[in-house]
Amino acid sequence: AGDGSGPVGSAAEDGGPPVPERVLFPPTFSVSEIKNKQRRHFMFLRWKQQQRKEKLAAKKKRRKEREALGDKAPPKAIPKTIENQRVYDETTVDPNDEEVAFDEATDEFAPYFNRQTVPKILITTSDRPRGRTVRFCEQLSTVIPNSHVYYRRGLALKRIIPQCIARDFTDLIVINEDRKIPNGLVLSHLPDGPTAHFRMSSVRLRKEIKRKGKEPTEHVPEVILNNFTTRLGHSIGRMFASLFPHDPQFIGRQVATFHNQRDYIFFRFHRYIFKSEKKVGIQELGPRFTLKLRSLQKGTFDSKFGEYEWIHKRREMDTSRRKFHL
Repeated sequence: AGDGSGPVGSAAEDGGPPVPERVLFPPTFSVSEIKNKQRRHFMFLRWKQQQRKEKLAAKKKRRKEREALGDKAPPKAIPKTIENQRVYDETTVDPNDEEVAFDEATDEFAPYFNRQTVPKILITTSDRPRGRTVRFCEQLSTVIPNSHVYYRRGLALKRIIPQCIARDFTDLIVINEDRKIPNGLVLSHLPDGPTAHFRMSSVRLRKEIKRKGKEPTEHVPEVILNNFTTRLGHSIGRMFASLFPHDPQFIGRQVATFHNQRDYIFFRFHRYIFKSEKKVGIQELGPRFTLKLRSLQKGTFDSKFGEYEWIHKRREMDTSRRKFHL
């Protein structure tokens, strides 16, 4: 193929007859054997194009066969993914489990779900935050109703927490940064905990999101929690739910989504509009970010003497790609 005698040839480049649409590569053909870099790249693109055409043709053929068979058509094959090949976790929550129902009725978040308390959130930062972290905190406060942004000014978290409890705050959110980029989030439920520490990545502010909607309104958003299936995931989901007032205002058409996939928690904030009875259009409002749980601690923040319920240990826990904890 390198000397011009391959399946495509060089006739089209020399002004000869046009290259046929279907490119027939020999069975033992390997693009990597072509020495010329430009020629190798060109042949690779043609090969990829042929692969796509063959895949599309096979898909059309299967669809026609299914239409011809009608009700007798075999069920569609389910592709294998890491998600559906997940290793079974014995802590997966059963909705009808009496023990789980009892724990939910007596845990730290029960007053919120019983509507005895109204969320009041304090959002703060690490010492001397830079502009990007400050803007992220301000935008996060427009997503979470009844949240207030204050800056650390050198105070230790152990001194901030008693002040928050005295002022009736129900949760404390701390945004940490590294090299001017937000890279961590600490969520502490007050007054008795628990405290979760997350690694934060892929932060996008509103101005960095394409085709974003207008600024969010002050309506209380709806909250969607996806795939928090284990006991640990259930606890984390209840922590996120307790940040938002229990009664959403549907007239605002705003939705805050925490989607767990392979133990990465993706946050998105959207506005929706009904185009018809079956179609719904959505606009992302921002900000967006991704969280990865690092630890869950009993009680409020205490890095030295705190009792940890769960700590992510990479060498021990990440031995299988099909094992998830949330």
